[in-house]
Amino acid sequence: MPDTENFKPQLWMVRPDLDGLPPLDLPEGCELATYGPGSDDDWGRIITASFGQEHFFEKTMASDAEFRPERVFFVMHGGEAVATASAWYDPSIMADAGTLHYVGALPGHQGKKLGYWVSLAALHRMVEEGRSRARLQTDDWRLAAIKTYLNLGFGPFLIHENQRARWASVFEKLGLPELAERFAGILTGPVWEKPDGAGGPA
Repeated sequence: MPDTENFKPQLWMVRPDLDGLPPLDLPEGCELATYGPGSDDDWGRIITASFGQEHFFEKTMASDAEFRPERVFFVMHGGEAVATASAWYDPSIMADAGTLHYVGALPGHQGKKLGYWVSLAALHRMVEEGRSRARLQTDDWRLAAIKTYLNLGFGPFLIHENQRARWASVFEKLGLPELAERFAGILTGPVWEKPDGAGGPA
């Protein structure tokens, strides 16, 4: 793994187990759906709006060997897909973990915790598939998303030395500096080394 000053791999988070997940209780007027006809465009619209650059389902998701329609979730409101998250799987990184993948919601539907609910649906799917924990990758600037992941039981997972300070900065920006103490055992602990041949940061 490179150890240069400017190397900034994405932040990783892990939920150490999938026990005791809360039940799905979507806001009034919302319902859950999985991938079906028309979902390619819905997914692209939501993720492009969420990430600020154009994304295409076929290139990003459907071409992956781990694509399964039942792993791709949407929250529907008034017949429109307004949020999405996927329960992906990459056994080459952590064989026992599901991956929470491409979480996004349309800006006009903020404040309804849709990212939380659609991510929770993906976590329940991971349980159905026999996963024992969950992981995800995110960026330092995605503070609202990180707060959602914390509320879902995820915590920091170090893959590079510079992430110790980066996590402390994230917690300060969230107005939750006490989390640096809560996760002190992780932030002062060892950096994960990927298994030989695994994907993820080099």
